[in-house]
Amino acid sequence: MAAVLALPVLLVAGLLVLALVWVLTDDEEQDGTRLKKVPCAEALAFGGAELPVGAQDAACTVQSWLDTNYQADFRMPRAGFDAWLADTYPEAPEPGGPGTQACAHGSDYCFQLDVTDRPGTDAYYVNVTITRVNAETVRVRYSAFTT
Repeated sequence: MAAVLALPVLLVAGLLVLALVWVLTDDEEQDGTRLKKVPCAEALAFGGAELPVGAQDAACTVQSWLDTNYQADFRMPRAGFDAWLADTYPEAPEPGGPGTQACAHGSDYCFQLDVTDRPGTDAYYVNVTITRVNAETVRVRYSAFTT
């Protein structure tokens, strides 16, 4: 008799838990990890940067547990990229020079910087990857993280 009476209570409790999980998980999953959407100003500031003038289609996320990893993906005018990079990371290596990495995803220029000593920056490292979209536009993939 007790089991029959408990069944409706368990059913309602289960539905409430499912609804709560659905509401609280407005995140996307990438490679089996949960990413939370965040404002791009927050994502770039973690690594000591700002969204450049003319940036379009910006999408930013954070993954945080033991370490924190902010990601930003945006397009910007090619003509403004060099100035943005020089203002933001003057210590960035020249394309093809020492300190650049073998770029993945068919990218044209990429590098990693240690920003642990940079004032006002919470990240330990910053990765920047640039791909030419066309003669006027580049796609920037930015990552600032603590490990």
